[in-house]
Amino acid sequence: MAIRAYILLTITMLGWGGNAIAGKLAAGHISPALLTSGRWLIALAILLPFALPQMRREWPTIRRHFLLLLVLGVVGFALFNNFYYLALNYTSAINGAIEQASMPLLVFIANFLLFGQRVSAGQMVGFFISLIGVTLVATHGNLAGILRLDVGYGDALLILSIAFYGAYTVSLRWMPKLHWLSAMTALSVGAILGGMPFTAWEAYSGSLVLPDLQGWLVLAYAAVFPSIVSQACFIRGVELIGANRGGLFINLVPIFGTFFAVTLLGEELFAYHIIALVLVLGGIALAEHKPSQTQTG
Repeated sequence: MAIRAYILLTITMLGWGGNAIAGKLAAGHISPALLTSGRWLIALAILLPFALPQMRREWPTIRRHFLLLLVLGVVGFALFNNFYYLALNYTSAINGAIEQASMPLLVFIANFLLFGQRVSAGQMVGFFISLIGVTLVATHGNLAGILRLDVGYGDALLILSIAFYGAYTVSLRWMPKLHWLSAMTALSVGAILGGMPFTAWEAYSGSLVLPDLQGWLVLAYAAVFPSIVSQACFIRGVELIGANRGGLFINLVPIFGTFFAVTLLGEELFAYHIIALVLVLGGIALAEHKPSQTQTG
């Protein structure tokens, strides 16, 4: 059972790690907002036939919480992906993968500030270690740059996108209990609605880029693997070994993302990337080294 869960969770992280590569490959071949809206539109078309029977059974719950589900889809899927893909037009996929690993830190801060979740000394130390790692990447190896607010535009957008997903993750505590097919379908509707204004703005401002062949391939990958396959594998993997153990596999995302960026995109791996990766993952491992409740999405 454990081996099966490990395989499923590794597949999950491969898909999510590849999302940074997809965003980078999309630049100039499909615009970020169109990629986001198209991704979730295709995902919805795939999910809906399988989800309808389950949604009929759970419709009273869905109807009561429909507004919440839409907001979660807007924040966690539309806003996160729009700013994430936009950021990758201005920064490297390696930066995108490593900075995405800071997600647990934002969740940690929000739970502490909003809900008074207790904080241990190990968590505080782990937080600051990881924060140094993220800052190292955002300032391109020049920590003194943070004093001058010398953070790359793309990296600033990445941090904003990650903040949106952190808010989504924290808000999952109010998520009604639904079958994953029902939940993903409802969230996909929110993602499409939330992405429409961004796509409309692209069209209005003349920045809309219709997909060419590479754009369509990126769109298909983003719709199928990070959106559906990874979610399904993650949910099943967590069911098999539990949320605490399953959540630790998220630390593989920056490792896979960095590996793909170097091997597939030919991006240059600098010493500060390696140092930052060690700091971020080490800090998260230290912060999570205690029995805790892990939220997944």
